[in-house]
Amino acid sequence: MRKILSLGMGVLFALAMVGSGAEAAEVGQGKSFHGPTGLQLYSLRDQFKQQGVAPVLDQVRDWGFKYVEVAGTYGMTPAEFKAELDKRSLVPIGSHFPYDRLRDDIDGVIRDAQALGLRYVGCAWINHQSPFDEKQCRATAEVFNRAGKAVAEQGMKFFYHNHGYEFYPHEQGTLFDLLVAETDPRYVAFQMDVLWTVFPGQDPAKLLEKYPDRWLLVHLKDIKKGVPTGSLAGHTELTNDVPLGSGQVDWPALFRASQKVGVKYYFIEDESPTVMEQIPQSLRFLEQLEF
Repeated sequence: MRKILSLGMGVLFALAMVGSGAEAAEVGQGKSFHGPTGLQLYSLRDQFKQQGVAPVLDQVRDWGFKYVEVAGTYGMTPAEFKAELDKRSLVPIGSHFPYDRLRDDIDGVIRDAQALGLRYVGCAWINHQSPFDEKQCRATAEVFNRAGKAVAEQGMKFFYHNHGYEFYPHEQGTLFDLLVAETDPRYVAFQMDVLWTVFPGQDPAKLLEKYPDRWLLVHLKDIKKGVPTGSLAGHTELTNDVPLGSGQVDWPALFRASQKVGVKYYFIEDESPTVMEQIPQSLRFLEQLEF
């Protein structure tokens, strides 16, 4: 009887652990890195065009992702695309919108964001004349402040995703520092793209710690070993995107900083032509990483 009772208590304990959320970590999480980890759907842009929405979202679900960042709706309305996500229990956290729309059609952006059920509305590329300069940076800050205020009034948060060209020197820092200083923290947050921080020669961990209250999201992206850094062009070969942990990024240092400052969501973004093979490799790296 004592043995039976012991077994029964063990079963009850196991059920209680499951019910309390103590089951195995979600995809892309491990002993040291706690996520949550989602997928930037731009990674699969070619697959969407070739196969259609349904089979690609099936693959995203089968990889184990729960959270996604939207990048276009591939011929569907935002509401139709949201319905396809809902069928697979995929949660759309945010999306990038064109700079021109954020400047000239913020009401339309908000309608699309609401139809998608987004929490965050972002911009990943500033239309600019190269090189990016102080005048363009200040004009951008004005656009972001206006867009951010409008978005905030609808219960969402605006963010900007760095792309490398913002790190031109300016006074004692860079134009990125100026952009942070000139944007209102009530309305404008930031998403760090790790590759587009390392490629222009910046230290992502130090940059996270420099602005601990401004980072909302992170794009997880590694850059091939041997690729020279220091470029401010905002462009590199897609084959320079490699599985997480196989490139130049010091992930333990970055994650110590990002978890310290309280980044809300992480998204794998892999633009390489071998993305289908690389996403599972990146997930394994995150799940096995210890620091």
